[in-house]
Amino acid sequence: MSPSATLACRPSCGACCTAPSITSPIPGMPDGKPAGVRCIQLADDNRCLIFGQPQRPAFCGGLQPSADMCGASREHALHWLAELERATAPG
Repeated sequence: MSPSATLACRPSCGACCTAPSITSPIPGMPDGKPAGVRCIQLADDNRCLIFGQPQRPAFCGGLQPSADMCGASREHALHWLAELERATAPG
């Protein structure tokens, strides 16, 4: 899982708003969210409802799309992020 060039988000993907755990508060999810749970701020079209707003967790802004992470499909991104989650889990 090496870093690669930054890309634009894939429309209707939302993998980065579902696969990873987020430990900081999110509006509507004061305790964050566990891995594999869809963020409450993800719209029906899988776009972030708080993108660019101060309430958006720093974690979300720090996770940028890349060829390695996003691959050719949403399924690839979900798998890649789930592997990253497992690799960085405490204990």
